[in-house]
Amino acid sequence: MLKPKARWKIKEQASSQVDQLVEQLNIAPLVATLLLNRGFETVESARQFLYKEEMKYHDPFLLDDMNIVVTRIREAIEKEERILIFGDYDADGVSSTTVMYKALQSLGADVDFYIPNRFTEGYGPNEPAIRRAKEEGYGLVVTVDTGIAAVHVAAVAKEINLDFIVTDHHEAPPVLPDAYAIVNPKKPGCPYPFKGLAGVGVALKVAQALLGRIPTEWLDIAVIGTIADLVPLIDENRLLVMEGLHVLQSTDKPGLIALKKKCGIDSQVIQADHVGFGIGPRINAAGRLDSADPAVHLLLAETAEEAEHLASEIDDLNKERQAVVSEITELAVRVVEEHYPPNNNDVLVIAGEGWNAGVIGIVASRLVERYYRPTIVLSIDREKGLAKGSARSIEGFDMFAELSKSRDILPHFGGHPMAAGLTMNVEDLDLLRKRLNEQAKEVLTEEDFTPITPIDLVATVDEISVSVIKQLEQLAPFGVQNPTPKVLLQDVHIDQMRKIGSDSNHLKVAFAQNGATLDGIGFHLGYISDDITSHAKVSAVGTLSINEWNGHVKAQLMIDDLGVSEWQLFDWRSIQKAKIAERLMMIPQESRLLVTFQKETKKKLGLDEHEAILFDEEGETVDLTNRFVVLLDIPKERDQLKRLFSKYGQPSRIYTIFYHEEDSFFTTNPNREQFKWYYAFLLKRKSFNIMKHSEQLAKHKGWSKETITFMTKVFYELGFVTIDDGIVNVATAPEKKGLEESATYRQKQELALIENDFVYSSYVDLKQWFDRALIQTTEETTIKETV
Repeated sequence: MLKPKARWKIKEQASSQVDQLVEQLNIAPLVATLLLNRGFETVESARQFLYKEEMKYHDPFLLDDMNIVVTRIREAIEKEERILIFGDYDADGVSSTTVMYKALQSLGADVDFYIPNRFTEGYGPNEPAIRRAKEEGYGLVVTVDTGIAAVHVAAVAKEINLDFIVTDHHEAPPVLPDAYAIVNPKKPGCPYPFKGLAGVGVALKVAQALLGRIPTEWLDIAVIGTIADLVPLIDENRLLVMEGLHVLQSTDKPGLIALKKKCGIDSQVIQADHVGFGIGPRINAAGRLDSADPAVHLLLAETAEEAEHLASEIDDLNKERQAVVSEITELAVRVVEEHYPPNNNDVLVIAGEGWNAGVIGIVASRLVERYYRPTIVLSIDREKGLAKGSARSIEGFDMFAELSKSRDILPHFGGHPMAAGLTMNVEDLDLLRKRLNEQAKEVLTEEDFTPITPIDLVATVDEISVSVIKQLEQLAPFGVQNPTPKVLLQDVHIDQMRKIGSDSNHLKVAFAQNGATLDGIGFHLGYISDDITSHAKVSAVGTLSINEWNGHVKAQLMIDDLGVSEWQLFDWRSIQKAKIAERLMMIPQESRLLVTFQKETKKKLGLDEHEAILFDEEGETVDLTNRFVVLLDIPKERDQLKRLFSKYGQPSRIYTIFYHEEDSFFTTNPNREQFKWYYAFLLKRKSFNIMKHSEQLAKHKGWSKETITFMTKVFYELGFVTIDDGIVNVATAPEKKGLEESATYRQKQELALIENDFVYSSYVDLKQWFDRALIQTTEETTIKETV
């Protein structure tokens, strides 16, 4: 048995409509199943999702207040009013600011942008900035990716006669700002058909409305914010990202060219992951550590020299951000281990003085990855007596709902089930920690602390091919609500398995099923090869990809997780005696249990320092259930092993060493004809000096001296002969008995059978013996429980 790292949550595999999609769209059954699982239940909806030419952008004027916004901006341009774009400091905010700036600039507007400083101003529009805008002569402020909650700021703007337009995509609060206009697909009553736009998506719709066309020239910028902000990559976002990645591939914008070079992707085919893990984090880094302005200037750069300078500055900030995250994570881990160990804390609330508030959300995510506990990480400002934090949760613990129960000590917080932000008094930290841990005990079980991996497809090896994977790639770009499909292979055979890489820390597997094979690669999973036998049936979860190497094109599974549901037999019978102690260290100590049938075995194997149980049917009970049992030597009789499992439970792994010194199977074991001849010989001789003449007799018959000694002992136990000072005499009129009535004969035969079954048998035969034994003990246990 091998437990997977995560709980595999298999989505119900659609079936009834698969054939229809396969026939109508000419796609593989796996692709059809995935489309159905993702909610595309008709041929038409599936076709629109699969094929770009079937997609379309929605009419921007379906967004509530869009006509008001367009009219007011055009009026401002005509009157040469100064317009200020008020953005946010993350990648979506930077992208939104850039797109809106470019759109207004292209129309001849007198436009500037302003992004607040995370550390000195906080999130969103603020009163000082708005008043300063008025003083500097701006007649119109347009927010991007922010503003939907700016009730106070909108009131101030109205008071000072400054028109304040909100364009945003965040959830609308109960009370909306009294703004000149609000464009937000999530605004109550807004008829726009797609609610999942990012902030930059809304900005792009404003640009579309102003220009009367899709501004394709800025899709390479819009794609950055859309991917980085983790909005659903479906509907309009899917089209935007597909076209945006294409434009980004061949962009002529100096800033993006320089940024791609810094990411090392300038010569690659640009995928969504390149944006999500390369470009996005670098743009985010500016606003996380300082001002986001350099990121906007980079996207607006008009010369290669300026772009390269700004790209280097942002890349350096990203490296600094990574270092800061690593440093704070290390400190946070130390706090967890020393003060709030996960075994005693269902929710982790960790705080540190002076921790960078711009990265604590990343640190919280790192802690969730490490400990899989709902986690809050806070930065303490002693001077103000405040702690500002970011929360990340796990499945089953609604962070927003649970924090809502502590509104009395949380003056400022917001979020959703999986993440939240909060500001609180430092003195209330212990109380919050205590409350959340008590709440967690009411809603979480032990199982909830094992991560969940949603499984999209259950496939057989023969269903997977290069052509099928290419069809699955038609569902890209992958992201939120359209994740890269997780595929499960269930109970497949291993054709080959080995460690690869310079440090042998990666795993390469060839899966076999239904006459087909599939390569699998598990990065940093090399250690698992020691936990799986080559004869085991394994289940594997991962993502499918195409491996092109040296002119060969093959399908492969990028392995995330592996599991073995059945018990496993590890055959260590051929390990050298001197290597046994070293190999035992490969078995986790908390699961390992050594079992011996002779108390001298431990010493003979040099295992005095290891704990082992000596099987004694009258001794204390030891639970073998789900343990990794190492059988150091052979039992004295075959049924002892059956009784071991029946009495102590079934292990999940058995390691067989079966050390022994005497080879009864290959040494003396005379047959009945030999016994018959020897007894006739003794009858004829009447007496025989075994001390003087056994060696001569053995040479004459081609036997070993031990054979004669053994047969003599058997005859003695049966009463057929007497022995006096080495002289063997035939007994007069002995009682008729079978050889099996001799204890020595029985022991010899049993030992030979034990060696045959356990020492010299093949792996397959040995596994089958244990299978039968374990099944028998299971049935016996079931009968006992029933009775």
